[in-house]
Amino acid sequence: MSRLRFLRSRAKRRWPTLPEGWRIYAIGDVHGRVDLLDEIFARIDENLARSSAHRAVHVLLGDYVDRGPSSREVLDRLVKRRRSHHVICLKGNHESYLIDFLHNPSVLSDWRHFGGLETLRSYGLDPSANPNPREELKLARAFGAALPEAHKDVLRKLGASFTCGDFFFAHAGVKPGVPLAQQSENDLLWIRDDFLLSEQDFGKVVVHGHTPVLAPDIRPNRINIDTGAYATGRLTCLMIEKDTLFVL
Repeated sequence: MSRLRFLRSRAKRRWPTLPEGWRIYAIGDVHGRVDLLDEIFARIDENLARSSAHRAVHVLLGDYVDRGPSSREVLDRLVKRRRSHHVICLKGNHESYLIDFLHNPSVLSDWRHFGGLETLRSYGLDPSANPNPREELKLARAFGAALPEAHKDVLRKLGASFTCGDFFFAHAGVKPGVPLAQQSENDLLWIRDDFLLSEQDFGKVVVHGHTPVLAPDIRPNRINIDTGAYATGRLTCLMIEKDTLFVL
């Protein structure tokens, strides 16, 4: 476990902090790597056993499915974890594709380029490499039947953002110049350059994923913890307690 500090600008009056007694475990983009998620949960359990917190919260930043081989198993783990821990699952743009596909099969023509076929295969379906409209409809119906009710419940309850203390959690980031309470879901799930290149103070430190980096990118206004798990084998969990950060 490594300890990190914020890069604080001179204009900043104090360290961003969580309320007393809170501890947050923020987890980056999983993308079907259930093996890495299992490792992260084991490390969290070990950490909690050594030093419990009054309010320990898991915040997963979205993109549980696609690209990796085990999207179904990832959702299984989230269902199980929610029974014993306080878990907040945020929506990623990949979950948006999955949900849309159930109602609009033509979405697969785009989704397949971003790992959607791997997700369908994890549920026992056998899509062709380039499904035609007739196959898309057939796959959407079969996927809806194969999707367990517990998984549908997780997907229905995905939020677009979460706030605690001086931290704001969202999958992709926020639109500069727009108050956090007025951010659109589209920006929270999809934004890139306008957010990533901004040095603006967003009012809270934004913890996000969506854009892969080699190591957690910690800046005065944002923290990126998407370390490209499906391709690199590195899934990042950022623990925040009071004004201190740890990477598990």
